[in-house]
Amino acid sequence: MKRTAILDFPARHDADGGRVASSPCDRPTCRRLFCATLRSVPLLLLSAWLALLPAQDASAMPEFARRYNLSCAACHSAFPRLNKFGEVFIANNMRLPNWMETADQLGDDRLALPDHVPLAIRAQAYVQARQGKAIDPVSGARQSAPTDFQSPYLLKLLSSAPLSKDITYYFYAIMAEKGGNGEVVVEDAWFRHADILGSGIGMMLGQFSLSDSMFPREIRLPFQDYMVYRMAGITYDRGVLFDRDVGPFGIDLGFTNGNGITDNFKINGAGYSRPDRMFDNDSSKTTFAHIDTDIGPVAVGVFGAVGKQHGAAGPAGMDTSQRNTDKRIVGLDASGDTGADIHWYAQYLWNSWDGFLDADPTRNYRWSGGFAGVDWIPNDRWAFSALYNRASAGDLARTNTIYEGIDINSLSLTASYYFMRNVKGIIELNVDFKNKTQPTGPYFTGHLSRENYILFGFDTAF
Repeated sequence: MKRTAILDFPARHDADGGRVASSPCDRPTCRRLFCATLRSVPLLLLSAWLALLPAQDASAMPEFARRYNLSCAACHSAFPRLNKFGEVFIANNMRLPNWMETADQLGDDRLALPDHVPLAIRAQAYVQARQGKAIDPVSGARQSAPTDFQSPYLLKLLSSAPLSKDITYYFYAIMAEKGGNGEVVVEDAWFRHADILGSGIGMMLGQFSLSDSMFPREIRLPFQDYMVYRMAGITYDRGVLFDRDVGPFGIDLGFTNGNGITDNFKINGAGYSRPDRMFDNDSSKTTFAHIDTDIGPVAVGVFGAVGKQHGAAGPAGMDTSQRNTDKRIVGLDASGDTGADIHWYAQYLWNSWDGFLDADPTRNYRWSGGFAGVDWIPNDRWAFSALYNRASAGDLARTNTIYEGIDINSLSLTASYYFMRNVKGIIELNVDFKNKTQPTGPYFTGHLSRENYILFGFDTAF
């Protein structure tokens, strides 16, 4: 697995053009970087290399920089994008060789408490002009805001620390995401053991995104998302993930509940007010795997997932069916560099949803989509990105359900200016190439408004 979604902190340009193994821009994997760097050079030499990197006042930097008294430029090329050493840091279970020295010295060699509360904050604020509208699929009632102050857009509290020789924890909680004041949502939250029973197999247990094995969404430079991951339902879930290198291949194998990160159910069959809860309510689990390797200068990967999901019922398919339906995904991904400063990436997924719609449960629905992007980071101050999202609703087209909205064809152009390593201004233009459509039935579904927008704002971590 490319454990990079979790590193959500500021950055600088990597002047040596080092390739980022598993960021959205650059993909020789964390594992291969780990093998190539850590196994060929003693860990102490890593510390010596880091000592030569320019340091800044740690009090102004996020948690990893504070802990090791380093500039975040050690791990980032353009916040939040990781550089080569950032990948090595992740491969080493999010720690440096001297991690024990950063713990409180309490005279107990079996206790590694951090010497301070390990917290960091990320915050975003935007103003946006858009054509997109909120349309009720049943009544057709419309709401629109041609200009919109989206501030705060996100407040994120992050924490991570090594707890033992092999165990690290990580979590973040989002407050007021996308206007949800009064809400706190925990997304990534896991423990990772780097070497289960001395086997060389790593194991992560908790909440994580299935798509992190390919291109982690949290470290992308554009504001726009990797839309096919959201549509295919391979973002956050609860489960376990095993990873290991086998020769030139990096292998991930995971199992999840398959119902996201919000469900929980009272266990009351044995009596009143029992304390435990179920996070899943059926016997099915989602199984997924990713295999990656390098073919010359290009990193390539194959992804597959099988599991079940609840079907869609009710008006416009907005309700959750009581039926469990089969779901299969196959994906291909690739990435590489052009010169020292240009990094490209591409992903495509094929999806099969058998009997998904209650309106026609005998029918199998297939759809596909993907994205391609490029990041150019010419210097410490500027980063430029282009992200193209394309998906076809396939068999879900003309079903008069909200799933007609899988159709997307858009290009996002982003410029980021770095006032400081950890503070950037962003401007993004999204161009929608699809024309508006008319409803295909009694419900108001499909591409009823275009999604052109221009966005300005700030993004910082500290």
